[in-house]
Amino acid sequence: MNEYQIVSLISLFGFLILVGSAFGARDVSWKKGLYMAASWAGIFAIVILFIDMVR
Repeated sequence: MNEYQIVSLISLFGFLILVGSAFGARDVSWKKGLYMAASWAGIFAIVILFIDMVR
């Protein structure tokens, strides 16, 4: 593992802390949070598949 990967892991961990604290501040339940995450993942998957089909 080089220094760039370590910095990337530390920043990813920091982003996860920020997202978790934002969910806590807004009183978002786990169920609703997972639903929102799945919705965003589905949107990105549809866009990626569309771009792949156009190429």
